This record gives sequence, C-alpha cells and structure tokens, in this order.
Amino acid sequence: MGSSTTAVTKQALEKILDVDKLKYCYECGICTASCSMAEMLGSDYNPRTLLEQLCLNPEAALSSEELWLCGWCYRCQKRCPQGLKLPEIFLSLRLIAKERGDKKGFDKALQKIVKNIPLPLVTTLVCFHPERAGLENAKVLERIEELRGEWFKTRPEKSTHAAEKVAVIGSGPAGLTVAYELGLKGYSVTIFEALPEIGGMLRKCIPEFRLPKKVLVEELRFVKELGVEVKTSTVVGKDISFGHLHNNGYGAVFVSVGAHKSQGLKVEGVGLDGVTDALDFLWKSNSGGKVDVGKKVVVIGGGNVAMDAARTAKCRGADDVRVVYRRSKDEMPANLWEVKEAEEEGVKIMFLASPKKIVGEKGKVSALACVRMQLGEPDESGRKRAVPVEGSDFTLETDMVVLAIGEAPDVGFLPKQFELNDDGTVWVNPLTMETSVHGVFAGGDAVSGPASVIEAIRDGKRAAESIESYLKSEWRVRK
Repeated sequence: MGSSTTAVTKQALEKILDVDKLKYCYECGICTASCSMAEMLGSDYNPRTLLEQLCLNPEAALSSEELWLCGWCYRCQKRCPQGLKLPEIFLSLRLIAKERGDKKGFDKALQKIVKNIPLPLVTTLVCFHPERAGLENAKVLERIEELRGEWFKTRPEKSTHAAEKVAVIGSGPAGLTVAYELGLKGYSVTIFEALPEIGGMLRKCIPEFRLPKKVLVEELRFVKELGVEVKTSTVVGKDISFGHLHNNGYGAVFVSVGAHKSQGLKVEGVGLDGVTDALDFLWKSNSGGKVDVGKKVVVIGGGNVAMDAARTAKCRGADDVRVVYRRSKDEMPANLWEVKEAEEEGVKIMFLASPKKIVGEKGKVSALACVRMQLGEPDESGRKRAVPVEGSDFTLETDMVVLAIGEAPDVGFLPKQFELNDDGTVWVNPLTMETSVHGVFAGGDAVSGPASVIEAIRDGKRAAESIESYLKSEWRVRK
C-alpha cells in the first residue's frame, strides 16, 4: 500500500469521495436494496460493499469487475439517507482504472453482463455508458459479441416444458427480456407489438445518439433467432381480444405495454400549432419522419424524456433550447448525468418555473407565460411541493413547445377484473410479478411507471422465472 501508484489513488479518492458522509454511512443497505444490478447479479455485485472496499483497499477495488457494473439508474443516490452519488463515484474510479490500463476487471464485468443481462448491447450503451469512462463503444460492443458467442455455446438446456406457449404484450426492454429468457430455454414465445416495428420504447423514444438503431436491430435479430415469433401492428384489445390469448393455448401472458400515454398539460394554448407531445416528437425523430423544429424551443418537464427531447431538438438545429421545470435540481426525476450532458450540449434549464399559458399569434405558438415557484412542504410523492410566487410572472419567446410532463401506461385494453394501482399502473405481486388475474404477469413501465431500461430488464427477468415456475407447477395444471 506504500507504492506511488497507491499514493496517487488515495489523492484521487480524496477528491472523489465525500469523506465526512462516508464516515457516517449507516450501513442501512438501502443502496443495495434499491439496485437492479445487485438483484440480478446476487453476490457478484454489491454497491455498498464496493464503496467500503474503495475506502479500505482502493487497489483491490480498482481491479475489481464490480467497479464496472453500475447501471446508472441513480436509485441508490435518490434513496440514500446521505445522498451519496455512487454512480459518479464509481465513474471516477473507472477513469482511474482506465488510465492505469487495468482491463482484466472490465473484461470480467462484460462476461457477467453477457451471462446475466439480456440485451447486452443495448444495456451496455444505454445503462453502462462505456464512453463515459473513456472507452470506445465500438470495441466494447465487438467484445460483447465475442463473449456472447462463446457463452451461447454453453447455454442452459431447454426446459422439458418447452411446448408451453407464452404471449408477451409489448416489445420494450421488459417484454424482450421475458421473450429472451424463455426463448433461450425453448419455450414458444409470441410477442404482440402495436407499433409497426419491434422495440417498444427502445425504438420509439431513445434518440439515435444514445442508442444507434443498427445496435437495436442486431439485438432484436438475436432474440428472433431464439425462435421468438413477433406480430407487429397488432393491438391487443383492438385487433385481437385479450381473451383470445388464453383461448388460443397461451399458458401464460406477460403485459409490458410501456408508458406510451402522455399526461396532458391543463393550460390554455395546448392546441396551438407548434405545441407537440415529447413522445410523438421523439417517435417521429427516431423513425425518420418529417419533424419541423423551431428555432426557439421550450421543453416543459424534468424527466429523462424531457432531457432526450431537449437534446434531440438541439441536434435537429434549434438555436435556443430551454427546459422549464417547476422544482429544483434536487427534485428533478431525470438522471443526474442526463441533465449534465444536456447542459453541456447547450440546453438551458430553468428551475423553479411553471407554465401558466401558451401564447399564440394566428394559431401559432409565440410565447410561454410562466411564473416563478418556491418549494414548500413535501407532497404525496415525498418531494417538496412547488408553490407559485405571487407577482413573479414572466414570458419566454418561443416558436415550439414540447410537453414532457409525465407518461403513463395505456392499459385500457385489460379486462375489468385486473386490479390497478391508484396511478393507473398494473398491480402485481412484487415477488412474482403476477397480476390479480391468475396466469397473467406484468412488468416494466406498465407496473412501475416510467423507469430506466435496467429496471425494466430486472422486472422481465423476475417475471420470466415466475412464469417458468408457474408453467411447471402442479397447482397451475389443476387449475
């Protein structure tokens, strides 16, 4: 521990770590309990013990594969009593490890990702972000393909219950995960996708600069090669009834429709030309459709969709892009890094501001009337309530307003016997992901509301295990 390398590491750690906070870490386990990667990898990954190792034995931590396995969902930081930003701490250590040329731990991490995480190409780009640690994405993806080829040769034996049919409604990350996991074991899986192309929210909402479509296409090709059947442009509840699935021999159903329904903004002027929904804007941009982007764009909202919409508008030629969010940066639901990248690209974020009216001239957007806000007592979500400041009205000139104030799953196709939560999401048993209807499971945004890709994959893996257990169970046969 007395080498110059170690000394440099300790100096770097002093800049990275908030020592006072670490001294009083309660070891409550909230960060680990909140971590999707910890759940999927079990003993192979534990953010809390990794943090302890960074303090006690930084040399060992720098060579550990665990250093590379953070999925960047920020659930640990948002729920930590101390507010420790573990993803950014781990990133700083990744940069140090990269400078030292320590590739052994990284390669081991890729092996774990390939073995345990479905959609490894998508997950690596969208969740693990190798470019943030100074790595070349193309080389990382190439190595993943090599490792997947090696692992696939030793994949698990097909299940003796593989004749069973499973229906998956929706082809976002949760649905694709269930299809992948069960298809890998030989089950007969059919995906029903409402959109013309498979991919769900991965295709519809994630911009090209975050997830190149050629990478998504390659990932989807691999899923199809497992024998998964895909029926696109098929809306369950319209083109086929929900009851049709059980009547046609599907032993289990997984609902993963995603949060494709936008929340409405109840202010005057939402019907003006130049006002658009963020999901529609991203979908048109991602699908190659014609999108007229204004020179002065205002995005209303504070989530990841708002950040993607703002960055997409900037990429498509907008001169001035502003995000209007009614609370402070600390309450913002968007991942902290996404906010940082948006700001670095020239997006201006106006905190503690809320729209009052969208102003128009001759039917076209011309301005957004806003009011300053201040934070009061916490509301039902636990965040501080935003309260208008009297006499603080102001106006922003704009020729385009993008609404990104929240998304919800569209589950109106489900029969009435399904139990829903108060926010309109599908109720499930948190351990099995089974809904209130026997043999029907759900996961992803349909259950949690808008969440990260890695969280949707976690739901899919948990549900796939439950579906397999259900299909094998004697109780299910008797039913």
